Amino acid sequence: MTPEELTTTTFEAIGALGAKYYFHPDTLAVGKELGLDGFRFYVIGRGGVLGNVESPVVTSAFGYFHPAVIDKMWTSSCEIVEPREAARSSLRCNAALGRKHLGDVVGLDAFCEAAEAVCAGVNPAGLALFAGYAAEPLPDDEAARALQLIVTLRELRGSQHLATIVAAGLHPAVAHALRRPDDLDTFGWAEGVEIPDGATAALAAVDATTNKLTAATYQPLNDAQRTALATGVAAITAAFDNP
Repeated sequence: MTPEELTTTTFEAIGALGAKYYFHPDTLAVGKELGLDGFRFYVIGRGGVLGNVESPVVTSAFGYFHPAVIDKMWTSSCEIVEPREAARSSLRCNAALGRKHLGDVVGLDAFCEAAEAVCAGVNPAGLALFAGYAAEPLPDDEAARALQLIVTLRELRGSQHLATIVAAGLHPAVAHALRRPDDLDTFGWAEGVEIPDGATAALAAVDATTNKLTAATYQPLNDAQRTALATGVAAITAAFDNP
């Protein structure tokens, strides 16, 4: 399996799997115990790996949200819980979800080995959110470890994609409007986003470049490791689809 084939066969699944814990009922329950609603727990739980920073730092890492939304959610959440603790509480929710669904999945050891090799080999320059997740300690058990690695791989591609969008001269809100137009209000762009000429073609080029960057992170893996990564993603997906 080539790095390019691994990229195209797994990136959508990694994106979906890595977000499963965000608004899962069990995660929402933990957030409520902390005194946070679901959206606030998402913002501080995901962004908390960056530390006790000002809201513009989180906006820069998330990319697609209106700064006013992040400022409101982040600032009010920091008054309730410390960001790093929120991040680790959030990751514990992800770990619990992994243990709930992935305990019987075969091949997680090989998947984890390959995924850890990918994360360890990445130059984190310009990839702040990925770097934050990659620095977090991994759980010892394979079910939880595998799902945290999925989250980290999701943040890796997401950080690469955001950097590529900016390098292409696209505002992230424009890219988001093209990709998920029905979610603009949730992300704070209630008044809409003007789509400039050529933006659709530019985003297609961004996607192609992102795929190249993702494939480059898989290049150092040998064929057995690439197969283990692809097989692991498929098996994890199946475990969630058939609980």
